[in-house]
Parts: sequence; structure tokens; C-alpha cells
Amino acid sequence: MSCQSSKPSQFNGEIAIHFPRVEGLNKITVWFFPKLHICVSCGFAAFTVPERELRALQQGSAIEDAVVLIEEGATNSEKAS
Repeated sequence: MSCQSSKPSQFNGEIAIHFPRVEGLNKITVWFFPKLHICVSCGFAAFTVPERELRALQQGSAIEDAVVLIEEGATNSEKAS
């Protein structure tokens, strides 16, 4: 912890990581649900990005078994592809 607290609290989290700048709007958003270790004194938070989501961030594209957002109105055949 940044304040050297020996008693961080653990919480469940939902993280959505976006690529920076306007160019990032055309890239994927990576979602995952880590355990967050948060110091309730200073607000410092720590978590680990899972391997699969880390690979997606490294590649900047979707990978197998990743959670994806499907456009509303897509047909079932479009969802399967």
C-alpha cells in the first residue's frame, strides 16, 4: 500500500480498460473482475490483470474466450461469427 498500511481491505471489482486517445475508440475494451486490495485510509488500490485479458491488451484485439459486447440488433448468425 502506498501509505504502508498493513491492513488493506479486499473487494470484488469490475474493471473496463480502454485504450488511450481518440484512436482508442476504435480498439477493444477489456473487461475483467479482479479481487481489489484497497487501503481505505489512503485509497491506493492494487489488482492483477488475468493472463487472458493481459494478452488482449498486448495485442490490442479480441482473443478466444474473451467477453465481448455484441451490437444490439445483430442476428443469431452474426453472433455466432
